This record gives sequence, C-alpha cells and structure tokens, in this order.
Amino acid sequence: MSGTRTKFKYNCWDFFFTCVGLPLFMLDVVLDVLAAVSFYKERAYVYLGVLVLFLLGSSLLTQAYSWLWYSYDEFERKTKVEKLPSPRQLKLLHVFQLGIYFRHAGVLEMATQSLYKKIPDPENGASTHLGSAADEQEPDSESIAVSLNHDLSMLRIIETFSESAPQLTLMLTIFLQSGHLDLVTVLKAIGSASAIAFTVTTYHRSMRSYLPDKEKQQITSSVIYFIWNLVLISSRLTALALFASVLPCFIFAHFICSWLVLFFFAWRSKTDFMESPCGEWLYRATVGLIWYFDWFNVAEGKTRYRTALYHGYILTDICILCAVWCWKMSTTAAAAPDFLIEPMHALITAACVVAVYILGLILKVIYYKFFHPNLDRDELSGVSTEQQSVDEVDFRMMRSTTEVSAHYNKRMRKLAKNFYS
Repeated sequence: MSGTRTKFKYNCWDFFFTCVGLPLFMLDVVLDVLAAVSFYKERAYVYLGVLVLFLLGSSLLTQAYSWLWYSYDEFERKTKVEKLPSPRQLKLLHVFQLGIYFRHAGVLEMATQSLYKKIPDPENGASTHLGSAADEQEPDSESIAVSLNHDLSMLRIIETFSESAPQLTLMLTIFLQSGHLDLVTVLKAIGSASAIAFTVTTYHRSMRSYLPDKEKQQITSSVIYFIWNLVLISSRLTALALFASVLPCFIFAHFICSWLVLFFFAWRSKTDFMESPCGEWLYRATVGLIWYFDWFNVAEGKTRYRTALYHGYILTDICILCAVWCWKMSTTAAAAPDFLIEPMHALITAACVVAVYILGLILKVIYYKFFHPNLDRDELSGVSTEQQSVDEVDFRMMRSTTEVSAHYNKRMRKLAKNFYS
C-alpha cells in the first residue's frame, strides 16, 4: 500500500513523565516497606496484614498482566534491557515479582534514545534522525518508546487502583480513628491522592498519542484532566475512609458487593482487550476493581449514558456511606472512641464530601465540553479496506493513504478506540 508511514510522537513532556515514573515507582516500594515496618513496630498487626494483602495482591496482578502480554507478543522484545533475560528467565523474574522493572527500564532506554536522536547536529543544525537514508533503516525508537509506554501506563493504572487507592483509604481510616488530623497528615493524603490522579493523567496522555494531531496537545488539557480526577478520587476515597473508620469490618462486605455489581456490568460490556479467555475474565475482574474507585472506559461506542449511570451509582453510594458515618457519629457509644465530633459538624463534613464529588463532575463536564477531542466516525475512519480485513480491531484514526507505524500497540489501540469513540 502506498502512502507515508505515520510515526508516533514522543515529546519532551512524555520523556519527563517517563523519567519521573521509574524513580517514583521505586520510591513507592520503599515507602511501602517503611509503612509495613512501622505497623510491625507499633504492633498494629491487623493493619499490617491488610497492607501486605494490598501490596502482594497488586504485585501479583500487575506481574500477571505483564507476563500475559509478553506471551501474547510471542516474547518479542524491542529493547536491549528486555532482551537480557531469556524467555525462561523472564518468567522466573515475573514469578519473583521483578518482571515489571524490565518494562520500566526498557521504556526509559527507548525514550532516552529517542530524545538523543532529536538533538540537533551542531554541523548542519538538523536533528540526528532526519538526515540520512541510513537512519530510515534504524529502529524507530520514538514509536517503540510510545508503544512500550502504552503497556506501562496501563500497568500503572492497575497498580494504582489495586494498591495505591486502597492503601490511601487505609491511611485515612487510621487517621480518622486516631483523631490525629494535623497539617502534615492532610498534606500526605493530598500528595497520595495527587499521585493517583497523576497516574490517570499519564494514561490519558498515552491515549492521546493515537490522535493524528497529538503534537498539538496543550498541557492545559492534561492539567484540567488531572484536577477533575483528583477531585473525584479524593471525594470517593474520603467517603470510603469515613465509613471504614466507624464500621471497619463492613467495608470489606461493601467492596465485595460493589465489585460483584461492577464486575457484572464489565462482563455485560463485552470487553475485548486480552487475547485469551482467561485473560479477558481477569481483565473484567480488574475493571470492576478500578470502577470501585474511578471511571474507566472499556467499551466502544457512545459512553455518555454509561458514564452518567456510573457516576449516579457512585454518587448515591457516597451519600449512603457519608450518611452512615453521620449516624454513627451521632451515636457516641458506637462511634470511634478516639474521634468524636458534633453531629452538626459531622453533617457539614459529609455534605462537603458529596459537594466535592459534584464539583468534580462539573469539572469533568467542562473538560469534555472544551478540551476532549470529539471525533465522529468519519474522522475515526482509518486505514484501507484491505488492512481492515487483516486487522479488524485496527484503530481507525489515520487517513486511508496512511500506513500505521509497525510498532503500534494493538491492546492499547483498542482502549484508545473506546476512549475517543
């Protein structure tokens, strides 16, 4: 097929997020270990057990996805770092929960190589990857970096909502039960919530790479996206923490019941993300987990009504959780022993949590009204009919005379198709 080859764009902001991501990931591991040690020294064995459950479960889940994706790609590895271990050794690394670090290092390798090739040549002033025909034969490090970063962004989403979000809820619950809500505690909670929203924002930027005009993306769009996600996630986690602070045992029943409902709707959405039946069921179960905290689009087509139904469900759930907390606060004997507040103050707090979620919905509407690309089917129509017959899930965002880069990521193109359709 004739036509130009479209290369994914990997700009300086993407490189910055990649470089920041790996140190933050390592820092998160260190902080998790310190938190576990702190619980052990304080003999808070129940909290320690819950924390270990979050950490171990999240690690097993992300490593399982990483291994499945390697197997789906027939262990094709595009970076020198990933090629170091053999397939057998790579499997052992995933068993020992170390496989995802090679993905991080691989993305960083290709991102650095891509940025290096963009440095202008001092002799002719041209970028090093634009000058000669020999460069055309070199690996497209820019497209490879974007493709690998797509998988990494999805793994970060899974890790965030299977570990970071539950862990922040646990931290807020402990603070509420102890009643020690000082400025440092509040700043820690805001920082943790910001880290979660930041992960969602990097996923959003990863999806943007599939748009033909990705290079025109303004940082304002990502800032607005970050803010409304931060507001919605903070409200949701606060409501869960309020409920867990007075009824700690029932929060697990609440999660299981909610997850079953959300898992059912994920199944009814007929998702098609993984390449094996078992992998797809795992994905649907993971979607139910993510939906417990935040919205995640998984199905093609207009999502306005599905999104409205989801947020209506979550808003109702937040109202119920806050109402139960207010009721327990008004019953002194049944309330948390170290944290008692006046019924009127409890009512104001609960109302603020609900109002913050509504504010987040308003900001989300503003984003989708003014900043989100609204593409109709003509604009989403893609490659030629011959190529569509070969790859039915081909993401149709390029013109019919354009050939998609050889390093595209099929899995993430499915999610991008859902995200922008």
